[in-house]
Amino acid sequence: MASPCFSRLHMDENLQVMQTGSMMRKVKSRNWKKQRYFKLQEDCMTIWYKSKKTGNTKSTFSISDIETIREGYQSEVLQSIADEFPSDLCFTIVFHGRRRNLDLIANTPEEAQLWIQGLEKLVEAVTKMDQKEKMDQWIGDWFVKADKNKDGRMNFKEVQDLLKMMNVDMNEHHAYRLFQMADKSESSTLEGDEFVLFYKALTQRVEVLKIFQDFSKDGKKLTLLEFVDFLRQEQLELDNAEEFAMDLIARYEPSETAQTLHAMSIDGFQAYLCSPEGSIFNFEHEQLFLDMTQPLSHYFISSSHNTYLMEDQLRGQSSIEGYIKALKRGCRCVEVDTWDGPNGEPMVYHGHTFTSKILFKDVISVINKYAFRVSEYPVILSLENHCGVEQQDVMAQHLKCILGDKLVTNTLDGRVPVHLPSPEELRGRILLKGKKIGGLIDQAEEQHEDANMGDGSEEDDNTEMDEDNLRNEDKKASKKAKDRLSEELSDCIIYCKSVPFESFRHSRAHYQIYEMSSFTEYKARKLVRELGNEFVRHNAWQMTRIYPTGLRTDSSNYNPKDMWNVGCQMVALNFQTAGVEMDLNDGLFRQNAHSGYILKPWFLRHVESTFNPEQPQDTDGFSPVNLSIQVISAQQLPKVENSKEGSIVDPLVRVEIFGVPMDQMKQETKYIDNNGFNPIWYETLQFKIHVPELALVRFVVEDYDKTTRNDFIGQYTLPFKSIKSGYRHIHLLSKDGTKIPPASVFVYIRITDTSLPPPLQPDT
Repeated sequence: MASPCFSRLHMDENLQVMQTGSMMRKVKSRNWKKQRYFKLQEDCMTIWYKSKKTGNTKSTFSISDIETIREGYQSEVLQSIADEFPSDLCFTIVFHGRRRNLDLIANTPEEAQLWIQGLEKLVEAVTKMDQKEKMDQWIGDWFVKADKNKDGRMNFKEVQDLLKMMNVDMNEHHAYRLFQMADKSESSTLEGDEFVLFYKALTQRVEVLKIFQDFSKDGKKLTLLEFVDFLRQEQLELDNAEEFAMDLIARYEPSETAQTLHAMSIDGFQAYLCSPEGSIFNFEHEQLFLDMTQPLSHYFISSSHNTYLMEDQLRGQSSIEGYIKALKRGCRCVEVDTWDGPNGEPMVYHGHTFTSKILFKDVISVINKYAFRVSEYPVILSLENHCGVEQQDVMAQHLKCILGDKLVTNTLDGRVPVHLPSPEELRGRILLKGKKIGGLIDQAEEQHEDANMGDGSEEDDNTEMDEDNLRNEDKKASKKAKDRLSEELSDCIIYCKSVPFESFRHSRAHYQIYEMSSFTEYKARKLVRELGNEFVRHNAWQMTRIYPTGLRTDSSNYNPKDMWNVGCQMVALNFQTAGVEMDLNDGLFRQNAHSGYILKPWFLRHVESTFNPEQPQDTDGFSPVNLSIQVISAQQLPKVENSKEGSIVDPLVRVEIFGVPMDQMKQETKYIDNNGFNPIWYETLQFKIHVPELALVRFVVEDYDKTTRNDFIGQYTLPFKSIKSGYRHIHLLSKDGTKIPPASVFVYIRITDTSLPPPLQPDT
């Protein structure tokens, strides 16, 4: 039941050898290296491996579980055995989510390349699957799971077990009737296409069929004009609707006859609704659509705290993997805690705790490699520097040697900046944030004079006086700093000089735009509550970084929304800890091509702004909206982790709004008994959103439990401004933000001005 794209790969020589199998070493540590037999299954989607003992199958994994393949010593485990095995024998399989990486050693470089290249082709094929191929593959995965005796057929008992695995509590008589209808060979078993037929009968969507028939005159197809009417009236796709309809038919209509007629069948219509164009997330916002030419202080910047940690802050593992995962998630500000290490080499770890340690140079090397894989926009290294001057010099040498021209060591034009550079101007560059000896004035003037000998232009007298005053203040501060800071490292701090915060008034009077302060979450929250508008004005010209209190030893997170509401740019979270807070972070930064930079709303970008999140109604341009969400249905919800065998979920959907204080609200549907496969609600939830520019909307699906807390099933979070109107699917994500296809929620969305009555919902 392999998809077409995999069928085309079956003739590939690498894959044919992989299907024969190879004996390779699986490595867990320097002292744990064991032989395992690895084999690609015939479906080209599954790999199983076992020990030398025949029949002792150890594990299986799906190609769709793989995030990437890394060659050589790109994990701590493989680095630890570098003196035993050459790098061209080593590779690492990295999985989505929290599954542990698989570190392997092949017997020859040729064998290693065979597996690396073969796996890369298969992973690429998965990413290129269209909606139908993904669904076919998903059906195939269920078939493999349910076919207990592995004979390629399923009897009715196996089908009943499958239904329970798929979260379906179906009447036995109805299930048997569908089974008999699909059993075309009358063999009392289902195989291949018969199982697909059974699945399609099982997954008929009556709620989608009703919408289809409302717009189809003959109930069998949508003509081009009927489909255009649907797109305009319901989906509010008003621009080039006819051209858009033709494009959708060409891509999602499976019938060549219908395509020739420029028509859409129910199968094509359902495929469109489940596609990216039918998603609740505006697919135009998946592209780079925001202005990237404004000063850095005008952007929210995806920021990580204790990036090197994989778990808690007391005993957790420090790993370069933390940096790889954060950067591949679009993070643009990573934290590097440095301490003096043995042999003159600085180490990165959480000081005064039992966390493990990694070399500073290894951290910088991995940042250099992965900094711009997902986003081309600047990466900021937030240095928490606890090293002595000697090892700070070593840090500076590593930074310059490893990062080379990527590292910003001078202002872009050689002058003292009058405004911060933009993300666009800093594409492909890496900035250091940390303490600095003195300011940029002497450093920049010296560089400028060297570059412009004989240039007689001068600034006006007031500017010279200001610069003299600032120079004197810098000299006083630098006397203390010189004893503790390396000049070589200090000179690498250009646009993100760390300074202590005293008050907003003090910052305005004494600080420069390239200086910035950091706040604990408690301090920031107090300032938000008491001096909200002043905080907004401060963040319009100077950058701030917020970080979790040290009391969060479990690496838990605070609500970042409070800080974004006043325009704080670097709201640092523990990326290793899943939960609502990281859902919000992922939701905000899901837009703008995962660039890690989101342009703040206009009222957070002006130093004279009147905006205060506590009283948004006092702001010019205050314009609330009504959000109406009809929760129609859900599809193929996953079972709750570690649930009892045979248990079926009782799902409910909750919609949560995160924004300014008056926009914090939530509503939920009733729960549906024993149906995680295709529950139907037709319930409408209404919200009034006062500051739509700052609102995030989180959809949560839970398994209702009347005795204990509900169990989490899936979620999806997005900016309110990225929501598309009409009939939309919400493709759910797991607790750690990874996809769980084909689980989704089907909704009908309408957004109106508050001066108008709430919109009517479609008839149920």
